[in-house]
Amino acid sequence: MAYYSDFKIRNAVRHIKAGEVIAYPTEAVYGLGCDPLNEDAVLSLLDIKQRPIDKGLILIASSLQQLQPYLILNQAMIGRIAPTWPGPVTWVIPAQSWVPVWLTGAHDSLAVRVTAHPVARRLCACYGGPIVSTSANASTRPAIRQARKLVQAFSGSGIFLLHGPTGGLKQETAIYDAVSGNRLR
Repeated sequence: MAYYSDFKIRNAVRHIKAGEVIAYPTEAVYGLGCDPLNEDAVLSLLDIKQRPIDKGLILIASSLQQLQPYLILNQAMIGRIAPTWPGPVTWVIPAQSWVPVWLTGAHDSLAVRVTAHPVARRLCACYGGPIVSTSANASTRPAIRQARKLVQAFSGSGIFLLHGPTGGLKQETAIYDAVSGNRLR
């Protein structure tokens, strides 16, 4: 039985399209997300999280096709990436020149993942594109795995919460460099 409904997913999509920040379950922790191309929404998310813009952000999607417009990919990179997706592996891939600095930070690449988490994956599919995904916590605090702790931590922030259990991973997702194949985290 699903632990989310299409109504709740559509409601979360409405919040994203309205330029708002949402919280949702991922493979390991709750994530904060928004429309990656809405500068005001991303800057609001960074402010809530107290995260500097130069670090860059992760995008999650329901398919590689949703991410391709943002990326510069070749067959060797696709060969490395494809076997790990959908799944809890994030890849750092060279970004197209048009990708905004609020996503790439001080880098010329973008961190991306095709999520296997059913709520996050359905959310991206219904939204029709990738969304920002960063752990739901202030930058100096531990990541949040439970909805009630998220509500306590972000009360008054106006974040829409899409409830659901996290995927059960004990650590946040691994991050690899798509060009070299080296593990970064």
